[in-house]
Amino acid sequence: MTYGRFAYLYDRLMSDVPYGKWVELIADAKEKYNISGNHLLDLACGTGELSISLAERGFQVTGVDLSEDMLSVAQDKTNKQGQSIFYIEQDMSKLEGLPSFDIIGVFCDSLNYLQTEEEVIETFKGVHRHLDEKGLFIFDVHSLYKMNALFINQTYAVNDEELSLIWQCYPGEYKNSVEHDLTFFELDEESGMYHRYDELHCQRTYSIDQYKTWLKENDFRLVDIIVDFNEKESKENGERIFFLCQKA
Repeated sequence: MTYGRFAYLYDRLMSDVPYGKWVELIADAKEKYNISGNHLLDLACGTGELSISLAERGFQVTGVDLSEDMLSVAQDKTNKQGQSIFYIEQDMSKLEGLPSFDIIGVFCDSLNYLQTEEEVIETFKGVHRHLDEKGLFIFDVHSLYKMNALFINQTYAVNDEELSLIWQCYPGEYKNSVEHDLTFFELDEESGMYHRYDELHCQRTYSIDQYKTWLKENDFRLVDIIVDFNEKESKENGERIFFLCQKA
């Protein structure tokens, strides 16, 4: 998947995403599980918003993403903010040639963009190869509840004077998958006209038990599950499921 023009509008559309909650969760997990090093691999890093926040928190960050456009935006933002982050264009299900890391993460439901079970499994294998023996693997995914009750057959909209978005969600090709049909309109200030862009994004998720099985089969030890940034929330109606793992 390539994001095209969407990569350059992404941060404006996602300005209300609580990236700070991810940073706090990661920092807390680092302390809880006694991770002494701070080398962190941010898989599917997108425009680098979270990577930059983690770098500002003191992590030495490497960002990987499949989209050249996303990485271009990330590098430009990183330079402007005076941070040092190494970005690599690579498919997270085909990780190779990287050093080992103290923490590896797939954040902001990015794992859900993998469309096959094999891609998820290969991602877990690649993470295992590149994770330090005492390191921590963290990822979050959409829950079955969110995918089927809050996405499928729903329509959302964002509207302001310069940028508008119509976001329609349809059942995907697979069980527990969704197609996000995005249409956005960007104001051209010189002409006063709006340019239309269309994107189709597909996401797929699985049950908690299925993720547990794949992790175990690929030599990970699940140390914690957190729901919606809060361990006290019910797993049945939670929207975002975090898995914290170490090598078995």
